[in-house]
Amino acid sequence: MLAGLLFLSDAVLVLLFALWGNRSHQTGLAPADVVSTAWPFLIGLGLGWLVTRSWTHPSQLWPAGVVVLAVTVAAGLVLRVLFTDGGAEFSFILVATATLALFLLVRRLLTTWLLARA
Repeated sequence: MLAGLLFLSDAVLVLLFALWGNRSHQTGLAPADVVSTAWPFLIGLGLGWLVTRSWTHPSQLWPAGVVVLAVTVAAGLVLRVLFTDGGAEFSFILVATATLALFLLVRRLLTTWLLARA
């Protein structure tokens, strides 16, 4: 159950990344607009969890968390370029990587800290 909640929290963070990007670029804040931006990265997140079997260690920062981040960004960018009107300019790659790293890796650090205190 904990792993499911933590996967859901990762997905919410990816949606927050998309919402923030849409707001910054004034491309629409309706749920459909946010999901349209987020779906490539949500698929990447799912692939990252599968590759690392993160449901067995959903709080692990290294190596699982870093691999989840890498797969989320890489797959998200590839899917974005292939199947949406979005591009993958160098500045977008940097911002996407930095933002998702902050969100996904800090979530793992906080979860580890909170579980250690429980």
